[in-house]
Amino acid sequence: MKVKIRKGDTVEIISGRLEDKGKRGEVINVLLDDRRLVVQGANIRTKHQRQVQTQAGRQLKPGRIQFEASIDISNVMLVCPKCGQPARVGIQRDEDGAHRVCKNCEAVID
Repeated sequence: MKVKIRKGDTVEIISGRLEDKGKRGEVINVLLDDRRLVVQGANIRTKHQRQVQTQAGRQLKPGRIQFEASIDISNVMLVCPKCGQPARVGIQRDEDGAHRVCKNCEAVID
C-alpha cells in the first residue's frame, strides 16, 4: 500500500491520547502492513523487563524500559516544511517522477 508519510518526516498527532494530542515529532519507523508508524517522543509505553540470559552468555538488565509504541497512520498529519502547518498531501506527477505536494501552500515536499 502506498503511504504519503515516510521515515524522517515531521508529523503532528491530531487524535488519540490527550497527553499526545498536538505533539510534533519525527517519524522513526513506518509499518506498511499494519498502516502504523512510530513517532519520536510520542505514545510512550513502559515495559517491565525480567533479567534474561541470552545465548551469547550476556544478561539483559532488569527494570522498567520506556519505548515509543506505534500509532495508526490516520491519527497523524504531515507538517509542511515550508508553511510549518499540518497539511494534507497530494501527489504531483511530471517527467521527473512523482512528488508529494502540500495542499495548503502547494509546495513540493520532496
